[in-house]
Amino acid sequence: MRRPRLRSDAALAAALLLPSLLACAGPRPLPPASSAGALSAAPAGEARRRARDLGIVIGRLPTGRLNAITDVHGVRVGHVTHHRGAGRLDPGKGPVRTGVTVILPTSDDFWHNKVPAASFVLNGNGEMTGLHYVMEFGVLETPIVFTNTLAVGRALDGAIQYMLRRYPGIGVDEPTVTPIVGECDDSVLNDIRGLHVSAEDVLEAAERAADGPVDEGAVGGGTGMICYDFKCGIGTASRVLPEAAGGFTVGAIVQANFGARGELRVDGVPVGQEIRDLLPVPAVHGEGSLLAVVATDAPLSARQLERVARRIALAVGRTGTISRDGSGDLFLAFATGNRVPAAPGGLTRDLREVDDARLNPMFQGAEEAVEEAILNAMTMATTTFGQGDHVAHAIPLDRLREAMRRYGRLGEPGR
Repeated sequence: MRRPRLRSDAALAAALLLPSLLACAGPRPLPPASSAGALSAAPAGEARRRARDLGIVIGRLPTGRLNAITDVHGVRVGHVTHHRGAGRLDPGKGPVRTGVTVILPTSDDFWHNKVPAASFVLNGNGEMTGLHYVMEFGVLETPIVFTNTLAVGRALDGAIQYMLRRYPGIGVDEPTVTPIVGECDDSVLNDIRGLHVSAEDVLEAAERAADGPVDEGAVGGGTGMICYDFKCGIGTASRVLPEAAGGFTVGAIVQANFGARGELRVDGVPVGQEIRDLLPVPAVHGEGSLLAVVATDAPLSARQLERVARRIALAVGRTGTISRDGSGDLFLAFATGNRVPAAPGGLTRDLREVDDARLNPMFQGAEEAVEEAILNAMTMATTTFGQGDHVAHAIPLDRLREAMRRYGRLGEPGR
């Protein structure tokens, strides 16, 4: 999605740059060599940690084993990261800070046995392809891809190639396909005009997709993202519902690129007011976007998943954003507890669904997982230098912990 035009006022840039440089510990890190999968260097002396490992506990429900969307059986995630070059922007050549993230909804045949799905658009200044189909038919039948704004076409091409290779009947004796590709604008740090994402990147990320721990922060589609004026990117989390509510697992993954510093709240603590320096250079004014996907193994219908998708907005709001005019806040929810066969069957079909009156724990789990995923996207991201003097600073974890402690909101790490 589009960010507003950046200010060119030299005085403003200097005013922002000076406190940022003074607050940085140690020398400016050198960008890593060009590679797919390389990560930006962390600030000197500070290893990045997930929110829960810092003692920040969101909500009341327990997490899954990995506290990731991959705790939902069959869901897999893969990244390809491009981080290469340094110095002055040379449009079309670099520096490059971008990538793709691919989410595979199941480990089996999701084309012939689709999963129920639904979406919700909180603010539409962005793009996620395929949502019209999802909302019309209530199913997901393709990978989900996160990338940058100008890479949507190439990423869509890659997702189509993935589907054509896996399912040779598509376009022959089976219907055509419209994959899900969502975008955020990474042009503050990345040479977005260079179109450095390729269709092959999507194929590679899908090949890498695994059901284990998910890399977070400045990786994949999140490589060039900025959230609440801190470096951000990809984040994930999960929750397990009580046995009385079915014991289902619900997980979330986000690509976070939104929010102004003063808005940021962490578990109710006004962290954005407590940490006012380390602003990005140049200023980005809090506009951006958020892609959020929720998955569950519960037997939900598309109608119920739309209710879940709408509630993602509550989780996002708890982190402080007002969902600004220039933000593309696009949400998708799917459930693997039902499968919808592609082949025509009888006149009717039977699908199970949780009783609506018993959905409150599902709403709670989805909201808690999304909120924590956004925080993980921030706490796991590393300070990143883009073209010229453009920089997005990682949130300083020691100062974050101190702010949480002062407000009595810091628990035992890893709880």
